[in-house]
Amino acid sequence: MTCRPFFATCTMFLAFASASIAIAQDAPAIRAGAAAIDITPKKFPLNMPGGFAANMAEKANDPLHARALVLDDGKTVIALVLVDNLGAAQQAIDEAKFMASRKCPILPENMLVSSTHSHSCPASNIIDGPPEAVAYRKLLVEGIAEAIVKAHGNLRPAAVGAASHPLPDEVFNRRWFLKPGTMPLNPFGGKDLVKMNPGTSPDVLSHAAGPTDPDITILSVQDTKTRKPLAIYANYSLHYVGGTPKAAVSADYFGEFARLMPSRVGGGVDFVAMMTNGTSGDINNIPFNAASPRPPREVFEQIRIVAQKSADAAWLARNKITAHKSDARIGMIQREITLKHRRPTKEQIERAEAIVAIKDEAELAKLPRLADAYAKRTLALAKAGETLKVPLQAIRIGDFAICAIPFETFVEIGLDLKKRSPFSRTMVVGIANGYNGYLPTPEQHKLGGYETWLGTNKVQEDTSVILTDNLLEMLAELAKRK
Repeated sequence: MTCRPFFATCTMFLAFASASIAIAQDAPAIRAGAAAIDITPKKFPLNMPGGFAANMAEKANDPLHARALVLDDGKTVIALVLVDNLGAAQQAIDEAKFMASRKCPILPENMLVSSTHSHSCPASNIIDGPPEAVAYRKLLVEGIAEAIVKAHGNLRPAAVGAASHPLPDEVFNRRWFLKPGTMPLNPFGGKDLVKMNPGTSPDVLSHAAGPTDPDITILSVQDTKTRKPLAIYANYSLHYVGGTPKAAVSADYFGEFARLMPSRVGGGVDFVAMMTNGTSGDINNIPFNAASPRPPREVFEQIRIVAQKSADAAWLARNKITAHKSDARIGMIQREITLKHRRPTKEQIERAEAIVAIKDEAELAKLPRLADAYAKRTLALAKAGETLKVPLQAIRIGDFAICAIPFETFVEIGLDLKKRSPFSRTMVVGIANGYNGYLPTPEQHKLGGYETWLGTNKVQEDTSVILTDNLLEMLAELAKRK
């Protein structure tokens, strides 16, 4: 008789233990793998796009990479990839995704491939042209695919954490209102309300046309067996730094950040760091009205300074993570959004045709700066299709979220998404899964300026609203998933 209560207690204990084991088995157990593949060009010369004239590279100053982080919770596998490039074309990225999906079990729509936006990298999608450029496209595509496959092959038990730390002194809004009478004509013969990169003269500057986002946000991944850092996936809304050696390809500060981070966190030879480009469409590294002007820098010096400070900020962010978690659910949604191309008016087309017809250099010199270049862009946009389809992605990693946008996105859009996101921390990655020009807000469109010009911006003026609404819907759907 005295054994029955004990037996009942044991039975209840075993039942509870069995239920606990079942719950543990149902809980996600994150695995992660990372890899970096060298994609430095081997054949030169190569054009480095990003300006209005050819910029030929004859060598490499520092290596370029495709870096990948793969995460697997047992149900969903995703790849986060960063490539050192101005803005890898969607066609090249899609080809790399398909190639990788044939060699490892990750769906192409579960791969995020973004570009750093370094202005000292080769073109990504030359299919028919100089043999050096064609060869580089092949190297780039195969490198992205190899990074994904290798990262998947490196999967191991892991834990993740996310945090942010501010670095406000290296980001500056580059769109400015000017003092009366100092605004030059734009390429279309009119006057804007704001100017991009206005110089530093107090006789010209009035006030900045928008804010900045000072935060460096990171996703930290560590090996649960060794307790060592496995990867850092970081994000900063800084266009790029520049000041690279002439005629040489470079990963800019993004590459230097990746080189420094292992020493910050004690990462081993298999540790991979990535600094993605955030919402930096109207942000750069020039202190236009700084109280203390920046001293002159030697070639590559400012890149090293920004890399060091951003690596320090990423380290400080990582130190805020109280515990890396191995039970974070992963989710990812991709949507294809159809947008309307902007259409030039009849008058704009006629003006552009007249400018293109001018052959006399002296006559062209009388026109506003870049008038010829934008006349050609206007005519190209007039011949473009009515619509453009772009991919949007939203990712959930526990209570951390990532939004991926295939434009040079204005900082206001990123700040808005972070504020309205249902997740405790959200990262917004720009120039992701393709490149489609600049993405201003409707309010910034009204002010004009380089980023809003017809040809720099190619899609309908309310595109930022459409994309934001879609991303918030996608984030809400991910937040509801159990």
